Amino acid sequence: MSWKDFLNDTVRRLGAFEKEAPETFAGFGTMAECAKRDGVLGQQTKEFIALGMAVSTRCDSCIGFHVRALVKLKTTREEMIDALTMIAYMGGGPAVTYSAKALEAYDEFSA
Repeated sequence: MSWKDFLNDTVRRLGAFEKEAPETFAGFGTMAECAKRDGVLGQQTKEFIALGMAVSTRCDSCIGFHVRALVKLKTTREEMIDALTMIAYMGGGPAVTYSAKALEAYDEFSA
């Protein structure tokens, strides 16, 4: 699977849905904007939290979006692996397999 193609397809599908439910997307966008602002926690920490939730809920699209954001934030592979080990510990077996997916996405987006 290509993570880049997968996310492009996801964005396309979301765009079609947004045309049908613009108020829902506007509300979600406002919530995202507020949550992502730098505060006591920086953007990288917030993205790691989001990645943990994405792996735990087994959301491939969320994994892709948050790994891509972490790459843009200059997250190193070592930082990614360190975070994924904590995510895997908290999520058990399913989190280990989805952590492997997140690492694969990291490698593709950072290439």
